[in-house]
This record gives sequence, C-alpha cells and structure tokens, in this order.
Amino acid sequence: MVYGYGVLMTHRTTFALDEASITRLKHLAEVWEVSQAEVVRRSIEMAERQAAKDSLDLVARLDSWHKKGGIEPSVATAWLQEVAEGRSDWERGQ
Repeated sequence: MVYGYGVLMTHRTTFALDEASITRLKHLAEVWEVSQAEVVRRSIEMAERQAAKDSLDLVARLDSWHKKGGIEPSVATAWLQEVAEGRSDWERGQ
C-alpha cells in the first residue's frame, strides 16, 4: 500500500529514537524518496506481513512435528505435572 496525496492522516504520535535508528530512518526516507512518516508506515506494514508469515511457518512446523509423532505421552505428562507444580507456588496478582 502506498500513501500519498488524498489520504487523510488522522493520528499523530511522538516517539523517541536512538541516534542509530534516526540515522537509518532518515537514510531510508532519502533512498525511498518519501517522508519519514511514510518510512514508518511502510516498515510497520512489512513487519506485520513478516510476523504473519513467521506465524504460519511455526504452525506448519508444529503440524509437521505432530504428524511425525510429536512428543511421547509419558514425557508430555511429566512436563505438564512439573509445570502445574511450579504454578501452584505462584501468588495471584504478582
């Protein structure tokens, strides 16, 4: 998605960046010949697409692992019991 004239921007925000990040932001704005805000919009869009792809990759890997037999039931049961015992020590609200 490319933003340009005619697109109404309704939200403004302020955030702090370290020197290296602002240098990279300015460099990308220059290379892409767009505003710094457009660099942020494009970067968010790219990161969101990558996160969705990564999520699908993880699901596919988990599905493949399950099809190959996954974890031994006795190992899974022992691990779940260990987790449950550890959680019983937790205090609510902390």
